[in-house]
Amino acid sequence: MRNLLFFISKYYVFFLFFALEISSFVIIYRFNNYQKASFVNYTTGVTSSFYTTVSNTQQYFNLRHVNDSLQMENARLHSQLITSYYQNQFTPKMVNDTIYKQQYEFIPASVVNNSVTKRNNYITLNRGRLHGIEPEMGVISESGIVGIVMSVSEHYCTVLSLLNNNCKISAKIKKNGAFGSLVWDGSDPRYAKLLDVNKHVPIASNDEIITSNYSTIFPEGIPIGRIFSHSLDAGDNFHTIKIELNTDFGNISSVYIIRNLMKNEQKNIESTIKN
Repeated sequence: MRNLLFFISKYYVFFLFFALEISSFVIIYRFNNYQKASFVNYTTGVTSSFYTTVSNTQQYFNLRHVNDSLQMENARLHSQLITSYYQNQFTPKMVNDTIYKQQYEFIPASVVNNSVTKRNNYITLNRGRLHGIEPEMGVISESGIVGIVMSVSEHYCTVLSLLNNNCKISAKIKKNGAFGSLVWDGSDPRYAKLLDVNKHVPIASNDEIITSNYSTIFPEGIPIGRIFSHSLDAGDNFHTIKIELNTDFGNISSVYIIRNLMKNEQKNIESTIKN
């Protein structure tokens, strides 16, 4: 208390000056309309700016929740696309049946680990057996295909990235339906190769490449990329095609896992032929 009294007595002139300044400003802005209006406008602008900053900060920290909600909604909409349904052309008149039957479901997931610099790259997702994930499910992003589920635990799964020498995906040229195998040569993560396209097939740069219907993993028509370059050497029976991939594998955060509801039925009927 003694120190406080000493501090006040030492700087009492400053405190007196400060109090008189505040009193002067109060008198000026209280009894003069012009100064009062100016002060109100200024404080209103400062307050509005402060509240705007607070609101923007709250929205920023709420982006994760908004992103999760949008991802769930996108997965629901993907499942309702016509490409996610199996078309049954035969509809007997005596049976009240629908033309389309759900064939594909989309499960949203987040990337928790990823590699792009190795020769054989893998991706880890935060979805596992408890979420209905099984091996050999397709994985896509908003821009294109990502890979194939390889192994599954209770809460996580690892994905065989398209940037892996062991990954081979059935693809086709959209404009003419010519199909081949999409593989990665282990060099640049932005490009892949389309193999086994017959030399008689007309192709051109910038032709779009999509998934074919010769797969139980991906629906037909999922975008993959575009033809970046192509060549045909003398004596070759197949084109050499370089594909520029749509997916930026170095910047993947949200993906969708595809469940084919008719995969087992197709595999069972095909296994009877082999047996």
